[in-house]
Amino acid sequence: MGISSFFKSILASDKVDIAQRYEILRDAVSGTMSDFHMARDRQTEQIVGLKILDKQKYDQLEARFRGLDKPSEGKIATSFDHPRIVTTQSYGITTQGEQFLVMEFLQGPGLNSLIVERSKLLDGQRLTLVRQAAEALQVVHDSGYIHRDICPRNYVCSPDATSLKLIDFGLTVPARPEFMQPGIRTGTPNYMAPEVVRRKHTDQRLDIFAFGVSMYEMFAFELPWQRGSGDGLAAMNHGLTRPPSLTKFYPQIHPVLEEAIFKCLEPQVEQRTASMQDFLQEIAPLRQEDR
Repeated sequence: MGISSFFKSILASDKVDIAQRYEILRDAVSGTMSDFHMARDRQTEQIVGLKILDKQKYDQLEARFRGLDKPSEGKIATSFDHPRIVTTQSYGITTQGEQFLVMEFLQGPGLNSLIVERSKLLDGQRLTLVRQAAEALQVVHDSGYIHRDICPRNYVCSPDATSLKLIDFGLTVPARPEFMQPGIRTGTPNYMAPEVVRRKHTDQRLDIFAFGVSMYEMFAFELPWQRGSGDGLAAMNHGLTRPPSLTKFYPQIHPVLEEAIFKCLEPQVEQRTASMQDFLQEIAPLRQEDR
């Protein structure tokens, strides 16, 4: 264990009085399983992102993996050290028995917000953001994990949208057979791969499908298929029809980039892009002006 990991594990070992240690500077943003705050660390004066997990929902999720030696979100998140992934500084348990994580505070908007707003900030930046989003996911996969919740919401951009970072490892699991069995149906329904929706065996390629959906949406400002209500029913139709060409929405997209995105969207796992490294190699010849 390195020195950094040692101190992170020490920080994770003692229960923390959140109200005493952190000053909440901004009201919580509620997620599916957690609340996220902008906070000031009273000991270091540092502005941080403070994520507090809902205990009941966290316990329900972990119950699915009982006996499988699943690492916690904090342990997974602190294992990454890459400029395209949010830096998680420490993690632990509050005096109320809740899991929490402390991370760098990212100032910019989520990619989902830029998509909803049809933001002009994306103009001229999409190829760069595609590459960075792919690099982040490759790091996760090369580290032996499946993210399981790749979607625009989990990519946070810089204020000028020239860069992004991948966040949220709440659903992340090791890419080992016991975590890839049929029936583990977690993620955001609009971005779910067909094999997840249909409760089939999965692997890291479910993330590649979700990545393809996310990048399609960044160019089109539309999903490849009809948007669902969140109950997962619409996701049963993912892959049944070929999505409209991206040139319909974004005529200037380079054909190589469009083809690479569509390969990620292949409904049949065996025909889908095999790895993020393969995806990055496909688009490597493209220049910034190629969009």
